[in-house]
Amino acid sequence: MSHAHTNLRRVPVQQRSADRLARILDAGAALLDETGYEQFSTRAVADRAGVPIGSVYRFFPNKRALVDALAERNLEVYAGRVVARLEAIPEREWREAIDAVLDEYLAMKRSVAGFALVDFGPPVPVPGPLDAEVNQRVAGRLTELLSGHLGRERDGAASDTRLLRTVLVCVQAADALLQLAFRAAPAGDPDLIAETRALLRAYLAGVLE
Repeated sequence: MSHAHTNLRRVPVQQRSADRLARILDAGAALLDETGYEQFSTRAVADRAGVPIGSVYRFFPNKRALVDALAERNLEVYAGRVVARLEAIPEREWREAIDAVLDEYLAMKRSVAGFALVDFGPPVPVPGPLDAEVNQRVAGRLTELLSGHLGRERDGAASDTRLLRTVLVCVQAADALLQLAFRAAPAGDPDLIAETRALLRAYLAGVLE
């Protein structure tokens, strides 16, 4: 199932175009760390990426669309990292699987350009119709990954629906708690992160044990 490139003006077909898109997104991510969203501009992204401004507009009508695409790419990268971690975790070890989901998020938060401001959705002060759907989209991907890894598909649709609802609550709660943790310390307050981990394990136990 492909989840990428759903909001581009033009989906790259040739490798050269795909490489240019990647450079644009990489430049945008770096600039977000340096300037924040308010000072962020498509002109600055074009200059940083070393491409004409028309190349940026070929893919994105405005900076919000570029940020949305960066968030979408972040989710794809995150999902790939989670899958790689889950491959080494036995099916019965669901707590270790949940730890992997949290740890990969924390690792990206600390090391991936632009992720601190734009993880899987636009910056908090930026309003828009998709904002309320961001955590639902993240919960959907995580439910898909966990359901497959833990063999939940064998239990039928009702079980999957319950897992999705539970994961959505966890994503919403963890989002708020980790925002607080990273406001308290640049690398995330370890005590708040530990509380987040305990909360996720305790709440998911009702569905996964």
